[in-house]
Amino acid sequence: MNWKYVHRFLRFLLVVALIILTLIACYYIWHLAFPFVIALFLAFLINPMVDLLERRGKIPRPLSVAIAILFLIGVLAAFIALLVNEIVQGIVYIANVLPGNFQEIVLFVENLFVSHVLPLYNQLEDLFKDLNKDQQTTVMDNIQSIGTTVTATVTNILQSLVEGIRSLILSLPTILTVLVFSMLATFFISKDWYKFINWVKKKVSTNVQKSIGTVYVDLRRALFGFLKAQLTLISMTAVIVLVGLLILRVDYAITIAIIIGFVDLLPYLGTGAIFVPWMIYSFLTGNYGLTIGLSILYGVVVIQRQVMEPKVLSSNIGLDPLATLIALFVGFQVLGFLGLIIGPVLLVVVKTLYQANVFKDTWRYIMGSLK
Repeated sequence: MNWKYVHRFLRFLLVVALIILTLIACYYIWHLAFPFVIALFLAFLINPMVDLLERRGKIPRPLSVAIAILFLIGVLAAFIALLVNEIVQGIVYIANVLPGNFQEIVLFVENLFVSHVLPLYNQLEDLFKDLNKDQQTTVMDNIQSIGTTVTATVTNILQSLVEGIRSLILSLPTILTVLVFSMLATFFISKDWYKFINWVKKKVSTNVQKSIGTVYVDLRRALFGFLKAQLTLISMTAVIVLVGLLILRVDYAITIAIIIGFVDLLPYLGTGAIFVPWMIYSFLTGNYGLTIGLSILYGVVVIQRQVMEPKVLSSNIGLDPLATLIALFVGFQVLGFLGLIIGPVLLVVVKTLYQANVFKDTWRYIMGSLK
C-alpha cells in the first residue's frame, strides 16, 4: 500500500470536513448571533470614517465611533423620513385626483362591458344552448372549478397579505431589540477594532497573517467598490427616469425619479414595482399616450441596467466584464434576482482567496508539499 496517497486522501477529507464544518458554523452563528454579525459588518463599514476622525480630527476613538454611528443613524433616519414624507404626499395627491380618475375607470369598464363583454356573453350563451345536456354539465362543472380555484387563490393572497402585516407588527419589538443590540455591539467592536486585530495576529502565524491581510484588503476594496457601483447604477437610473418624465411632462418628476432610483435596489421588483402599476393605471384611465411613454421609458431603464451593470461592477470591483456577466447570470439562475447581488460578491470572494494563494496553499497541503 502506498501510504503517500493515503495521506493525501486523508488530508483531502480533512479539508472537505473543515469546509463543511465552517459552513455549518456560519449557519448557526448567523441564526444565533446575527445581531453581532450585523454589528461586525457595520463596524467594518464605518471603520474608515472612525480612523479619519481619530487621526485627522484628533478625536478620541470612543467619541469617533459614537459620531460615526450617529452619522449612520442620521442618514438612515433622513432617508426614512424622506420616504415617509413622499408617501404621505403621494397619498394626499391620490386622494385629490382619485375621485375623478375613478369615475373615468368606471366609464371605461362600462364601455368595455357594453362593447365587448356583453356581445361575447350573448354568443357564448347561444353556443351553450346548442350543446347537449352532458356537454352543458361538463361546461358548468369546469366553470365552477375555475371559480373555486380563483376564489381560493384570492383568499390565499388576502390571507397572506393580512398575515404578513400581522407578522410585521408583531416583529417590530424584535426588530427594535435587534437594532439596539446591533448598535451597542457596533460601538464596542469598533472601539476595540485594532485590539481585536492585534489579538488575532498573536494567535496566527506570519504566513496566515499575510493571507488574511490580503483577503481583508481586497474584500474591503471590493465591498466599497460594490457600494460605489450600486450608487452609480441607481444614479444613472434616476437621471434617465428624470429626463423621461420631464419629456412626458409628469408632475413631481424629480421626486418620482429619486424614489425609482432607490427602488431599483430591490432584488425582486426593481423599477417595475413603480412602472408596472403606473402603466396599468394610466391604461385603465384612458391615458394611452402616458402608457406608451412609460412603457418605452421602462424598457430603456431595464436595458440600461442590464447593459451597464456588468461594466460598472467590473470597473469598480476590479473584475473581468465577462466573469462579472457570468456571475450575474449564474446568480440569477440559481437564486433569482437576489443572485444578481450575491453572484458578484461570491466572485469577489473567490478572486480574493485566489490572489491570496489560499487555493494554492490548500492544494499544496493536500499534496503534502506545504511546510
